[in-house]
Amino acid sequence: MRGPTLLVTLLITALINGCGSSDINSEPFQQSQLLALGTLVDVSLWDVDTAQANQAIHDIDTQLHDLHHNWHSWLPGRLHDINAALAKGQAIEINDVELKLLQQAQQLAESSQHLFNPAIGQLIDLWGFHSDTPEGPPPASAAIQKLLLLQPRMSNLSFDDHTLSSNNTAVQLDMGAFAKGYAVDQAIELLKQRGINNAIVNAGGDLRAIGQRGERPWRIGIRHPKQPGIIAALETQGDESVFTSGNYERFFEYNGQRYHHIIDPRSGHPGSEALAVTVIHNNAAIADAAATALLIAGPKNWHNIAQQMGIHEAMLIDNELTAHLTRAMAQRIQLQHNINTVIEEPS
Repeated sequence: MRGPTLLVTLLITALINGCGSSDINSEPFQQSQLLALGTLVDVSLWDVDTAQANQAIHDIDTQLHDLHHNWHSWLPGRLHDINAALAKGQAIEINDVELKLLQQAQQLAESSQHLFNPAIGQLIDLWGFHSDTPEGPPPASAAIQKLLLLQPRMSNLSFDDHTLSSNNTAVQLDMGAFAKGYAVDQAIELLKQRGINNAIVNAGGDLRAIGQRGERPWRIGIRHPKQPGIIAALETQGDESVFTSGNYERFFEYNGQRYHHIIDPRSGHPGSEALAVTVIHNNAAIADAAATALLIAGPKNWHNIAQQMGIHEAMLIDNELTAHLTRAMAQRIQLQHNINTVIEEPS
């Protein structure tokens, strides 16, 4: 089965009246829902001319579908072509956008001690997550160990100007823990270029917000990992991304046990030491990658990985529903339940 996709709930109430706007063609709050990136994408705009909003949303829709096609993990597209070349030990020419995205992913993999590792596409496929409806059973231990021995990493990639190659044919890129953040960044940059400065792009619960909703900040709810509703809320400040990785987003159950899609590159199994991680950063792609890496790191090592990745605001919910918070996050988060909290300092 497949788990729910909405990890974060926007606490937004659409205003009906046009107060606060001097343009008769403008609504104070406009929201459109797109189907892209394999999820629902909400684009929320404040105090924008209706025609301008419609054109921007149309262009974002086109942009997101192009990115989805190019970077889909298992359907034909640009990523499929790149992976086919790498599997044959062949070099392939890439464009400026591809170069920038892959180099950023490589840097983030290094700073996460390779807990964020987009090179393990074969392992993710082995678990059945290169499918719209993963069902199990889990793969045999021998098959997992065979792939682990090949040690595919982003550091295996080499760039010679715009030529990409790899010294390890086991590298198969899966950008699922990064491309959504990159796509959200691109959508926000498009809005900024159009002069739209108060907006949220929310892709299946992972989002980036800019500006405010009138005189108030955007208010964000963070989903409870074990029950309906939210576990915490916060207000955004200026330009911020809020991304959550959780064991409830995409999974299958087999013989009464849940297996989720966030695979630990060290063990070859789904990460087992945390339920969810929420990260705040001004770059959605970084927040996306970091949320994955910190969930895999678990409560013993997550803070040190966050520090290495330049993450100052993060919350990890462990298996006992204890909230581990960086000090900066503790100053902002509003927990909605009476749960144990621990403020972490780097060791």
